Order: sequence, then C-alpha cells, then structure tokens
Amino acid sequence: MLANEQISLRLGTSEDSDFLYDLHRAAMQQYVAQTWGWDEAWQWNYFQQHFNPAECQIITFEGKDVGVLSVRNRETEVLLKFIEVLPEYQNQGIGTAVIKSVLEEAHHTGQPVGLQVLKVNPARSLYERLGFLTTGQTATHYLMRARPEQQTRPNQPHAADGKKRRGLQNE
Repeated sequence: MLANEQISLRLGTSEDSDFLYDLHRAAMQQYVAQTWGWDEAWQWNYFQQHFNPAECQIITFEGKDVGVLSVRNRETEVLLKFIEVLPEYQNQGIGTAVIKSVLEEAHHTGQPVGLQVLKVNPARSLYERLGFLTTGQTATHYLMRARPEQQTRPNQPHAADGKKRRGLQNE
C-alpha cells in the first residue's frame, strides 16, 4: 500500500476541466460504452452542462494529477458521488486510500457512506473489500452502502474543518 504522504487532494477549478473530461473518458468510457454506448459529442455536451469542477477534489500522487473525488454530505449519509483514477495509476492503492479516508471521516460522525456503481465496472469488488454492501440495484447500477458498524478499523480524531480527508494531505 502507498504511503499516504504521496497522495493529496486539492480543490478543483475551472482550469481542471480539460483534465477532468480526459480523465472521465480514460477511466469510464469502456464501462459507459458497455452500458449505453459512448457518443463523444453527447458526452462532451453533458459534461460541459452538468459538471462543476469546483465540486470536486483533484487527487494528486507524487505531485501529479491522477484522479478526482466528489463527495456530497447529506443529512443522513455521505454520498460518494464518484471517484475516478487514471488507468495507469489504478491498482496502486490510490483509490483505496482515498475511499478509506472518506469512510473514516463519515463513520467518525456516525454516518454511512453510499454510492452507486455501474454493473459492468469492476470497481465494485474494491468497494466490497472496503465494507460496502449492495443494498439495491437499477437496470444499470448497483447501489451500495457502508455503515459505521461495518468499519473494521477504530475511528481516528475528526478533522477540524470537515473538508480534510483523514490520512491525506490537503493543499
């Protein structure tokens, strides 16, 4: 597993838009194509209309932008909207470290973490290893949730500002 000091998060900005679209294409095109088909023009237009980089955190590894995280705090749960890592940086523990930090922060406050994952996306096995259970499904997605009592590691002190992910550096 990677040392957490190698991984950091920074807030996304409008200057990250090209990186984020390229990342989405690299990380998700295969699974979107298997599920609905990939129409480049439609994907680009949808991204431009609906994607707000300021609602994301850019995952950096050894100073290089390698992924994105988006989390929404709801009243009754923390929603892991999405996490994407460039394919050449997958299977190196980066996504695992980031997701564990989300889980630890949410579970410290007693909240479960929810997410949905495309049925064809092998990331489902990662989520299961991290304690997520399938709670439902749609035609295209599995709905998953990790509850605080499913956490196997003891809670750590809570980050003061609520935006820092435990165990990761924030810039």
